[in-house]
Amino acid sequence: MNKYSFGSSGSPKSFQAYPRAVEFDLESGTTRRARKPKNSPFHPTKMINSLRTRLQYYYKMHPLLVFIIFLSLGVTILIVLSLYESHYRMMGSYQKLDVSSGDYPFPKLRNLVMVAGHSVYTSSSCGQADKEDSWFLESYQKNPGQAATFIRHIQEGVEIAAKDDAALLLFSGGETRKDAGPRSEAQSYWSVAEFRGWFGMEENVRWRALTEEHARDSFENLLFSVCRFRELTGMYPYNITVVSYDFKEERFAHLHRSAIGFPEPRFFYIGTPASQTSKEAALKGEALVRAQFQGDPYGCQGSLYRKKLGRDPFHRSIPYPNGCPEIEGLFRYCGAAPYPGSLPWS
Repeated sequence: MNKYSFGSSGSPKSFQAYPRAVEFDLESGTTRRARKPKNSPFHPTKMINSLRTRLQYYYKMHPLLVFIIFLSLGVTILIVLSLYESHYRMMGSYQKLDVSSGDYPFPKLRNLVMVAGHSVYTSSSCGQADKEDSWFLESYQKNPGQAATFIRHIQEGVEIAAKDDAALLLFSGGETRKDAGPRSEAQSYWSVAEFRGWFGMEENVRWRALTEEHARDSFENLLFSVCRFRELTGMYPYNITVVSYDFKEERFAHLHRSAIGFPEPRFFYIGTPASQTSKEAALKGEALVRAQFQGDPYGCQGSLYRKKLGRDPFHRSIPYPNGCPEIEGLFRYCGAAPYPGSLPWS
């Protein structure tokens, strides 16, 4: 008797008791072909027609219910798409800022000193900064001593920054005057400070004095400077000090500060007087502008918005809020009520 190991090449072939594809009937002793399962063909057209017929039936039976279901479905889809779009846009903004804290130019500075610009310097020499004809002045600014008030603001900003080693000094103001050419208010102020040797504090202040060159009104002076601070330091300011005219204190310290929700104990205002010849007119004009901001805190409607457009003669693209994605909602918001979203400093 031959012995075969399992799996060996010489093992006997398996025996097929019954032919494949047939069934053996034990009672009759006969064979018959196995039944092949019926494959029901897929007919998408029939399925669609069937679904449409059912929907038409349900709509005839319950028209209001079907309408509500479809309306709810449509609204849900829109909400989901909106959330995804917002998410990916925010992620794109964060990817643009994918830098470590060591890559920011001024990561150790934590306080903001902002000097609001009021005019563009047009003279070829900064040695005449105290002359009115060296600045591009609007009709209401053409008063003796007006140029000196600009220099006073610049000097105040430098002196405040010099007393605070953790302060970043920003001159804020865009290219607001067409006839002055593509020169910004911020760069004008920085150039005057440079010519004046930073009022004897160059070594201490110059390296941390920069510009914000897109603001078109006082609210943007504040908001854009906060965003610029974030671009340069990687964080938002702990304290904010604003330098401007004394008659604008209510506008900055209350209206604008409240609009961005910044804590009052950490907000400081340094105001200097207007020239004697322009003081009365300045107070009247300020009362009007303040009333406009009370009704439109974000300057996004009506006369304030039109004025802002007029102060952008060269159609500069504003880069914000790319540099401060955490407050993108604040930049997009427009309403009479305070911004309802969360803020990094609140």
